Amino acid sequence: MNVLVAGATGFVGGHLVPALAAAGHDVVALVRDASRYDPPDGVGVVEADLLDRESLDGVFADVDAVYYLVHSMGGEGDFARRDRLAARNVVAATRDADVERVVYLSGLGGHRATLSEHLLSRREVESVLGTGDYDLTVLRAAIVLGAESTSFRIVRQLAARLPLMITPRWVHTECQPIAVDDVVAYLVGTLDAPATAGGTYEIGGPDVLTYGEMVLQTGDVLGRQTWMIPVPVLTPRLSAYWVGLVTDVPSDVAHPLILGLKTRTVVEDDRIRSLVPVELTPFDDAVRQAVA
Repeated sequence: MNVLVAGATGFVGGHLVPALAAAGHDVVALVRDASRYDPPDGVGVVEADLLDRESLDGVFADVDAVYYLVHSMGGEGDFARRDRLAARNVVAATRDADVERVVYLSGLGGHRATLSEHLLSRREVESVLGTGDYDLTVLRAAIVLGAESTSFRIVRQLAARLPLMITPRWVHTECQPIAVDDVVAYLVGTLDAPATAGGTYEIGGPDVLTYGEMVLQTGDVLGRQTWMIPVPVLTPRLSAYWVGLVTDVPSDVAHPLILGLKTRTVVEDDRIRSLVPVELTPFDDAVRQAVA
């Protein structure tokens, strides 16, 4: 199958592109600057900017499936507006092609009223992509565990740098993190599972943990012991500044993520397990792989 990956230079995309090639697909990576991307053997490269509709002309010709792994946090201005525009441009550009499937990695979350701006933007992109002339498959995940994961970077640095933490209320929020290799297995597996076309599915690892437990168990893997003192008045917004002082994650990326930690992100619908069987990686094993 001819597959194009938008977001090939990102954390998940960097793992997905070689996995798709290894599965026998003809893979093309869509990047903004081809001179800064070293593709795996056998992977093609096309240069375009999702925010520039004209640059996408002809990009989706002869493409059967598109993986959409794009988000705009970390740039200047309104990231939700940029994500909305990028999704609309892809929908418009694919109308002139014969794309059959689009697979979008979105964010896991609860009821819409409790979602952060970051997660609301992910939902909006789902809606925009759903207007295209193809079958859309949406996979919703919480924290993806891997060395290059921004969310896990925050957890790891908190565990490594703070023997004593004054903790906000969100440390008691439940989350179902998933190893990046398992996310990739689900993403690749959807192309071999026609029943996933047109569906929205929740994916998660085998362990449900609070954010506090994630920090403590990561500390155990690192050989660091951390003590926590809960402070109810430390809101997510205030704690975003606190995290900015302790970690090296840029504030324009960390703040939207931290503001989403009040939302419980646990799989409530595991239908994907019967459609795409994946042997899930336990949290501690995924952390060991990430820190290795």
